[in-house]
This record gives sequence, C-alpha cells and structure tokens, in this order.
Amino acid sequence: MIHEWQRDGATVSTDAARLDLVVVHTFLTQAYWSPGVSAETVRRSIEHSIPFGVYVDHRQVGFARVISDWTTFAYLADVFIVPEARGQGLARFLLECILAHPDLQGLRTWALFTRDAHGLYEHVGFERGKLLDRLMVRRPTAST
Repeated sequence: MIHEWQRDGATVSTDAARLDLVVVHTFLTQAYWSPGVSAETVRRSIEHSIPFGVYVDHRQVGFARVISDWTTFAYLADVFIVPEARGQGLARFLLECILAHPDLQGLRTWALFTRDAHGLYEHVGFERGKLLDRLMVRRPTAST
C-alpha cells in the first residue's frame, strides 16, 4: 500500500514508481557512505526496501529507505535531501513520515549509521549507540 504525507507544499510518498532513480543514483554515487554505487545496486536496494521519496513542485528532492521485518527491527538507510533543497525542514518532515508509517509501528529497535547528522536524528528520538561493544559487522571481500 502506498502512503503519502503533505506539508507546506512538500510531499513524502512511498510510491516506488514515482521515484526518480537518476536523482537517487546520482546522489548516492557521491555520498560518503556509497561512493560509486551502481545503478543496479540502487534499483535492487529500493526493490527490497520501503522507499520514501520527498517531492517539491513534483520534483524529487529527497529520499530514504527502510529495511525491516515489519515486526521487531528497522534499519534506516540512504537518507538525503539534495543540497539545493536543504534548510527547509524537509529532512525532519521525511523522518517524521518514516516514523509514522503504519507498517513500522511497535518495532523494538530502529538503527542507522551517520557521520554528520546526529542532531537531526536525535530530534526525532534516536540516540547515540550505547551498545556498540555488541555490534558486529561482516564485510565480505572479493575472495570471500
């Protein structure tokens, strides 16, 4: 089911068909967390997530996606607002919409990684990790 929210001329939508994959891919190839990511990887990641597009005047200016089992855990990824649309409260609006999504209510844990937007996420209830000693990651190499 597609969900949409509107505020002050901006729309947040979970309609994957509405996404401008060129905008998403172009931004992500230059982002610190996904430099050089392929268009196919971006497409597949959206296909297997709940996507959220941000639109102003029918033009996509932001994006995020949630990976979740819809019951206990959600991982928030690839959150961005294009530079020319920043400073208008769109990132906060996007996060509020994500957290209000009806299929993502009652989860025990939300997670994300950020290098530079801690204040934004703290404003909507995220806190800096206190259990990092429990975190384990696996990053397969080409030989794995």
